[in-house]
Amino acid sequence: MADKMRSDRSGSDEMPRRVIAAAVHGRADVTADPTFEAEFARDMKLHCAPEEILSLFRRFSRGDDYIDALVRRICIRALARRCGSNLRISPGVSFRHIETFDIGNGVMIGEQAVIHGRIDGSCAIGNKAWIGPQCFLDARDLVIGNNVGLGPGARILGSMHTGLPIDVPIIATDLRIATVRIDDDADIGMGAILLPGTTVGRGAIVGAGAVVTHDVPPYAKVAGSPARLIGYRTDQAQGRGGPA
Repeated sequence: MADKMRSDRSGSDEMPRRVIAAAVHGRADVTADPTFEAEFARDMKLHCAPEEILSLFRRFSRGDDYIDALVRRICIRALARRCGSNLRISPGVSFRHIETFDIGNGVMIGEQAVIHGRIDGSCAIGNKAWIGPQCFLDARDLVIGNNVGLGPGARILGSMHTGLPIDVPIIATDLRIATVRIDDDADIGMGAILLPGTTVGRGAIVGAGAVVTHDVPPYAKVAGSPARLIGYRTDQAQGRGGPA
């Protein structure tokens, strides 16, 4: 009887279950870090070479307990150009040229994310940005606004080889670095790719797996490879009006 009930249920025309859940990171308050963290970071910067601090960061880069997370945060505060409160760095995150980074308040960086700066570059990450697990960010000249979300596995490419002259290997040709910008409140889907020189406008949505080759207008929705405009976000269905 039970087998028949399971069979009947599996063959039913029931719609898939959908749940609306409140956002967590986007609605959470940003709390100030304990004062000892900033003092510890200043003291570490005064007495330790950057290589020593990076070595300490790597030593605590894999764990997921309070001490591991605390040490990671203090190390980044000591090394970065600026680092706000309540930074969360998950296990396995990798940085390069963190001294060129300006990090806002309440930023979350997911597991195994890789963020590579350049010695003469600049990377700005705004307040409450959420960088998902396994993202790769070419941060040679990167601007991420406030309240930006990057889904797991998103990729940002900020440079490309010129490929010239043609009588040398492409990897030996000069790099052309072009600013990538994601304006406030935008959302980048899982596995999406932003190519050098592109801007994603405020409040825009880039669909999962999309390849952005041109600028995305504010509040637009784009999808596909290459990404194409599929519409605009609007509140008109709720009778409130909104960006058109």
